Amino acid sequence: MIRTIIVDDEPLAQDVLETYIEKVPELELVAKCNNALEANEKLKTEKIDLMFLDIQMPQLTGTDFLKTLAHPPMVIFTTAYPNYALEGFELDALDYLLKPISFERFMKAVNKASEQHELHQNSGASGSSESAEEEFIFVKADKKLVKVNFEDVLYIEGLKDYVIIRMEKSRVITLQTMKSLEKKLPASIFKRIHRSYIVNINRIDAIVGNMVEIQEKGQAKHIPIGKNYRDELLDIVNKNRL
Repeated sequence: MIRTIIVDDEPLAQDVLETYIEKVPELELVAKCNNALEANEKLKTEKIDLMFLDIQMPQLTGTDFLKTLAHPPMVIFTTAYPNYALEGFELDALDYLLKPISFERFMKAVNKASEQHELHQNSGASGSSESAEEEFIFVKADKKLVKVNFEDVLYIEGLKDYVIIRMEKSRVITLQTMKSLEKKLPASIFKRIHRSYIVNINRIDAIVGNMVEIQEKGQAKHIPIGKNYRDELLDIVNKNRL
């Protein structure tokens, strides 16, 4: 069961979402909140897995509210303004629903939440052993849980709602955000070097300008280094530099 709250200052929008939620057996509506302050109190007292969060609200916008949360639940933004979509995804929102919301589009977002919720539960179950965490991870792909050995991973590429785990002889495509996957990977092995890339540090052959060079299928693959990640990467390099 995915415990859910609605955060929206419009009663009609609340009613539409509540009607949709009642149609989905795996969703449990815990509360309807009129603003971010009410939602903040609910998050303190209830276990919430998913938040349908309006962006344009009085006192505190949905995006600003999300920035204040140290450990936010999964978030699906709802708004009548499409120009907020980019900022929503930059905050690692699971999806972005444009009002008026159709049930079909609602279900597409809920399916993403269901996948993410299941991944979180499975990672929690398999994460009890520290040694296991340092060797492999299970990710959901093609309706099954696929074991990925860390040592086999070359790099990970983010593509909107999906990530591609690139390995020497294969690849795995899984529905989740880069941020959620990054949290499950050991920092001693993996380093995020760009908004869209995480690399296996042990697979780096060279750093050429603003690029990391990794061998992929016998050829040099050059991956860009984002300016916000460069200093941390260079710190790792300098600590192991002769």
